[in-house]
Amino acid sequence: MTTTIDPKVQGNAARTTAVLDDAHVGDIRGALGTIKLDDHGDRRGLSAKLKTLLAIVGPGLIVMVGDNDAGAFATYGQAGQNYGTHLLWTLLLLVPVLYVNQEMVLRLGAVTGVGHARLILERFGKFWGAFSVIDLFILNALTLVTEFIGITLAAGYLGLPKAAAVVLAAAIIVASAFTGSFQRFERIAIALCAGSLLLVPIYFMVHPKTSQMAQDFVVPNLPGGQGQLATVMLLIIGIVGTTVAPWQLFFQQSYVIDKRITPRFMKYEKADLWIGIVVVVIGGAALMGAAAAAFAGTKGFGNFTDTAGLASGIAAHAGKVAGVLFAVALLDASIIGAFAVSLSTAYAIGDVFGIKHSLHRGVKGAKGFYAVYAGLVALAAGIVLIPGSPLGLLTEGVQTLAGVLLPSATVFLLLLCNDKQVLGPWVNGPKTNAFTSAVIGILVTLSIILTASVLFPSITAGAILDIMAVCGVVGVLAAGYAFTKRRTATKEDPPPTSGRGYPHDRTGRDDWRMPPLETLTRPVMATGRKIGMSALRSYLLVAMILVIVKIVEVALGH
Repeated sequence: MTTTIDPKVQGNAARTTAVLDDAHVGDIRGALGTIKLDDHGDRRGLSAKLKTLLAIVGPGLIVMVGDNDAGAFATYGQAGQNYGTHLLWTLLLLVPVLYVNQEMVLRLGAVTGVGHARLILERFGKFWGAFSVIDLFILNALTLVTEFIGITLAAGYLGLPKAAAVVLAAAIIVASAFTGSFQRFERIAIALCAGSLLLVPIYFMVHPKTSQMAQDFVVPNLPGGQGQLATVMLLIIGIVGTTVAPWQLFFQQSYVIDKRITPRFMKYEKADLWIGIVVVVIGGAALMGAAAAAFAGTKGFGNFTDTAGLASGIAAHAGKVAGVLFAVALLDASIIGAFAVSLSTAYAIGDVFGIKHSLHRGVKGAKGFYAVYAGLVALAAGIVLIPGSPLGLLTEGVQTLAGVLLPSATVFLLLLCNDKQVLGPWVNGPKTNAFTSAVIGILVTLSIILTASVLFPSITAGAILDIMAVCGVVGVLAAGYAFTKRRTATKEDPPPTSGRGYPHDRTGRDDWRMPPLETLTRPVMATGRKIGMSALRSYLLVAMILVIVKIVEVALGH
């Protein structure tokens, strides 16, 4: 049930919102500054705007850098070691996808005050919500294991005992959240984000060809020719899966809420998101470029093994210091990734079951929230320490599942951002809807290709092109149907030209917040949309089960 915020504590404004935990209302206490709840003054002058931005910075930066985690190190490193810098263009193409997806969730968080998991359950019902939340829990648990795999690989390269390194990292991850202070946690997280910039000096120490990288950033290229098209396509899908992950949606929305960011600070949070995107692209490009230069002309080129192998190759090319810095950067990335993924799950659990879920609270004030967080970390650390665990297979499996399940998460995100009861004057405009719909179509296509390749390892390039062609035709037909239906509806019942009834009227939006959930009427889903969502969900469910079965079969040696 929705908790009632104490009016004596939070004032009259808080009573009209849908905030589930009263700790989510109050002063913004960021790592780099504080904004009082009653501070409604205009930000005039560069100094005032900079101070406000510093106080807001955090959600966008952490969610982006958290995605440059152990899995990203492996994927970007594999691209660089096996194909040089020829796949750099994928990073540039993903920038608008990253921004549009994460801008929608930060808008949902700031306007509604309710986490992503709870909104899906409340607006679409238990049937649809259960699938979405179960997907998240399974994928997050596996992703967290890959973060600890990254920790073991970094520790092994540095000559540290793996068991001790895993236990110490788990203790740091848990202790950092258990301080009972949002501000202290964010300071630790941002310090780790700064550590991700170690990839920049590594890049310069390795001396890649900058002119070649600049060209590969803007000119799409599929290396290896027709014979390697299937392998390259799978790696591209891996880059998409590791760069645009479902947990990001749940994490950023809840973190924006926990930081107490409201719509009046939207432009500063968007700037925070852009800072994060720039950092993640720089990191990914530096990693791919360093791996490409380190292995060019060597026996290791085209023979990626794991991130420890990347560290060894970089050390052989640029010296021991460069290898050590790479291992430290991997360790840093794994820890911040574990922070974000664990919090994403703990926030979602708090949303779904209506328990207190805020880093502003101490352990006694949110026992369930902290228990989920610590339990996940302990479980993942324990799995990694089991002798004989198929760690490499787990890493590959997580990337595969992320690519398979991402379309589902994006569909719910798009529907929520067009729900006028939820976002009011903050609903999507037609351009955002068109772009996101196209992205969903591409993600579904990539998901089908990925599933087919896992089930049929010998899939040919021709089969992949056939899948792309069929999906393209279906996408064009679906777009035509939607456009025709919209024009017909507009002619029959044209919208008003002004006022709150107009779908894209933005009047007074800085002060608009979603009313309490129990006051909203559940939207009626059109038959066509219901059929489409059912088909997508059925496919994703079957694909997920088949992929998991295939991974288990490989792990058992069949």
